[in-house]
Amino acid sequence: MLLMGTGTLLMALPHFLMGRYNYETVASYSKDSDNFTVTSPCSYSSQTVIQQHVPGCQEGDEEGSLMWIIIMVGNIIRGVGEATVVPLGVSFVDDYARPENSAFYIGCLHTIAVIGPLFGFSLGSLCANIYVDFGFVNLEDVPITPQDSRWVGAWWLGFIVAGTLSLLSAVPFWFLPKSLPEAGQAAGPGAPGVPGVHSERPLHTCTENSPVNLAEVAKDFGPSLKRLLFNKIYVFYLISHVVIINAFVIILTYTPKYIEQQFGQSASRANFLIGVTTIPATCLGIFLSGLIMKRFRLDMLTAARLGFLTFILGFTCTVPFFFLSCPNTDMAGITVPYQGPVHMRGMEGGLLSSCNTGCECPLSQWDPVCGQNGVTYVSACYAGCNSTHGLGRNMTFHGCRCVQSWGGTEGSSAVLGQCPRNDSCSTMFYVYLGLQALSFFCFFLGSVCVFIISLRCVQPELKSLSTGVFLLVIRVLAGIPAPIYFGALIDSTCLKWGSRRCGGTGACRLYDTQTFRFLFLGLIACLRVCGYAVFWFVIVSIKAKVQREQMTEVELVKPAGGAVESRALLKDQPAVEQCVAAKPEKELV
Repeated sequence: MLLMGTGTLLMALPHFLMGRYNYETVASYSKDSDNFTVTSPCSYSSQTVIQQHVPGCQEGDEEGSLMWIIIMVGNIIRGVGEATVVPLGVSFVDDYARPENSAFYIGCLHTIAVIGPLFGFSLGSLCANIYVDFGFVNLEDVPITPQDSRWVGAWWLGFIVAGTLSLLSAVPFWFLPKSLPEAGQAAGPGAPGVPGVHSERPLHTCTENSPVNLAEVAKDFGPSLKRLLFNKIYVFYLISHVVIINAFVIILTYTPKYIEQQFGQSASRANFLIGVTTIPATCLGIFLSGLIMKRFRLDMLTAARLGFLTFILGFTCTVPFFFLSCPNTDMAGITVPYQGPVHMRGMEGGLLSSCNTGCECPLSQWDPVCGQNGVTYVSACYAGCNSTHGLGRNMTFHGCRCVQSWGGTEGSSAVLGQCPRNDSCSTMFYVYLGLQALSFFCFFLGSVCVFIISLRCVQPELKSLSTGVFLLVIRVLAGIPAPIYFGALIDSTCLKWGSRRCGGTGACRLYDTQTFRFLFLGLIACLRVCGYAVFWFVIVSIKAKVQREQMTEVELVKPAGGAVESRALLKDQPAVEQCVAAKPEKELV
């Protein structure tokens, strides 16, 4: 926990080492013209364009920063700490809890763990709504709003809060006992004198009196890993979850961006509503999953079948997403053509028209304004505006020729920001949130049932290793590559790119929402279907294993002495206890 807290705090450090955030705008100016671009709206009588000047920066040069190394090192340190907390904690619970309670306790543990993302989404929503350089700049002079694609929230603030909480969470761990009682030290079930009842302490667990020999651990690691990877059930389980979690990493990473682009919501609002709708449904599903396992004492085969059923139900709830869509924003020259004769169509898709050709607007300019005609323009210059009133966010533009030339439009003014979406789009957004919450509830209703398979399908001494390998493979093959390859895919749907200070390509300002929607939903659906198909082989393998064990356990041989001997090894502790209660001790083998 100390490593997690330290690494998280380190990830916030670049904010304090870098300069202030600069963005492209024509709506305001700074006295320090070296750091800002100042461009007046279009005016035939007085055309004023003051180009951005950065010392030592020439057109085509790309600015680079090594601050990403600090973030990477911080994330590695945080991951080292997390790698010990999760697998050892789950294995500990499964080792020392009664078999009928183990699944319920793990379900409670996972339920509480999901509350973290609820807090995280809420904190992220708050931070995304706060300007990145608050406390260092006058916020009244910032013309952009959280709805603007150029807005950057206080990303670093969340890392400081999370890192501090991680450090505080480390304190209770220092008060846990250094070692647990030896087998037979405590009275009650498992104490000496109670024949036939197992001790509460697993035989493979080390104690203070049995020091760990690192050489022996390293020597046993290879054979243990080989046994694990030759376990057919575990391998199918691992492959299925790699594919399924690829889909869920994409969902968690890009759903806020999808909501921003598809439904016109701000990043802070998207994060907040995802947190308050999806996370409680997930918590309820996980808790009920553990309760079902405890109440009905499901065996591994039944648990796998129930998990598969909940997978299908959760997937079914996402099918209507393909029909919940909003049209692209009406952006003049990009998604809709200008009204009137178009004089020039270039790489930007026809941004130049008869109403703005004399304005000499830079092609890299992005400072959207909403005209009275309900159409968004890339900037006031491209709207042909020739005068302004007000400052900062309250600035309005007048005499906009492109707005005036639009058929059926009275007036020629525009305001900062993109035009809002219609009411039907907001209705679809709330339907989307409801279906997503229902989908997550159904999916996680079988989460504990499915997770228990990874602990029950391997030998007891391999449980910690199986959990560690599972988390490692998931992070390497799902957590890392999924955002990268999907990010490259959605970049292909960009309609308007921003620009960097030296003229290089910046972030995407506007996406093709229809193509984005089919890529986002289609790829997720394909990954989930493939993962569920592989999980079906897990069920088939478990069923074959159960049938083999049943055939073996019924082969009882009664030797001449009259003693009862079983050729099968009874691994399930409740079965052992039932056997103890049913047979005299002298007849047991």
